[in-house]
Amino acid sequence: MSLTRLVLARHGRTTWNAESRMQGRLDPDLDDSGRAQAVAAAPLLAAYEPVVITSSDQVRAWRTAETVAKEAGLVPRPDSRLRETSVGAWEGLTGAEVEAGWPGGMATWRHDATWAPPEGEARVAVAARARPVVDELVEELTDDEPQTAMLVAHGGTIIALTASVLDWPVAIWPTLRPLANCGWAVLEHRHGDWRLRGWGLGV
Repeated sequence: MSLTRLVLARHGRTTWNAESRMQGRLDPDLDDSGRAQAVAAAPLLAAYEPVVITSSDQVRAWRTAETVAKEAGLVPRPDSRLRETSVGAWEGLTGAEVEAGWPGGMATWRHDATWAPPEGEARVAVAARARPVVDELVEELTDDEPQTAMLVAHGGTIIALTASVLDWPVAIWPTLRPLANCGWAVLEHRHGDWRLRGWGLGV
């Protein structure tokens, strides 16, 4: 196996992030702060020397990936399997609005990776659709030299994917908290296993 490092980066800020509004599959673009975050993070992420950058095709992740890829001299690949967790009926709402309509729902969702919001996805389902992206990269990157792949995605998706790749028990998945906008995590493959090298990294 030559894929020895996986960098998972969250997109830059959107207006909805600033308003604490749930985005899910809805598709707001980066705001001015988010674009600045992507520009600031790009050289730091490019320094990992990825050989491939794959991104969610949602605009906030894609714009971030384009900025990083330009710095790294790469062309990003879109992949719909890296889209954010669907939160169904909650999309577009603030946490306070969700709590008003579904008392206790936010707490349940945050603490149980098998529970889904109304008409939405559980984190275990997100992991099931996103994990093959990593497995396919393992099959693709077969050079003798160690290689790094980068995924640009969303807070919930990165949590689910990281926990799945690390093969953590589902009960402890919620102990990972979302990355900050344009923050990232680093996983390394050593001695036959993926290991978490860094979480919450960033500018």
